[in-house]
Amino acid sequence: MTNAEKINEFLDKAGVWFFLTTDGEQPKGRPFRFHLLQNDTLYFGTGTFKKVFAQMKVNPHVEILAVNDNEFLRYDGDVVFEETDKIANAVLEKAPQMKQVYNEQTGFKLGIFHLENGKAEICTMMGQKEAFEV
Repeated sequence: MTNAEKINEFLDKAGVWFFLTTDGEQPKGRPFRFHLLQNDTLYFGTGTFKKVFAQMKVNPHVEILAVNDNEFLRYDGDVVFEETDKIANAVLEKAPQMKQVYNEQTGFKLGIFHLENGKAEICTMMGQKEAFEV
């Protein structure tokens, strides 16, 4: 199993997890659910109209925190925005309910990104840790 697959599997099991950014000096966290593993790259998405998107533009270093039973995952890295809409369009085809928000009538666009220079660790509540680069 690749490191990206480990993270993807952990996020699948967690269901909802937390995406952390900064707004100036203030840390900001919000629940996320969407992630997509494709060609060993883990993609994430959010609306380009949302504050989280603007925060990532200012400071692209982010962290993901997920909890699953007695384990937790920390995954940090630098946001890289996708230059094309190819993955966003594929996501909208697979999740038609998202088309209610992201469409030409609303004018809202789904921004897709992945993390580079990432480090992850899966830890147990007893202090055991598996650290790896992604």
